[in-house]
Amino acid sequence: MKLQEIRELSDKDLIERLDAEKVSLNQLVISHSITPLDNPSILKEKRKDIARINTEIRAREINKA
Repeated sequence: MKLQEIRELSDKDLIERLDAEKVSLNQLVISHSITPLDNPSILKEKRKDIARINTEIRAREINKA
């Protein structure tokens, strides 16, 4: 997910996307522990996406204050 895509989302959509990404990451970690993923770098990408979304949410909180 690109930063521009994240910035275009509304606050509600960001929170929903964050929850979905966390669930997706947990599913991937569980499946990776059972049988290794073909491309384990997906885990790294998911973590970075979650961090990007959290950063945008925090930036919007700061700008509102």
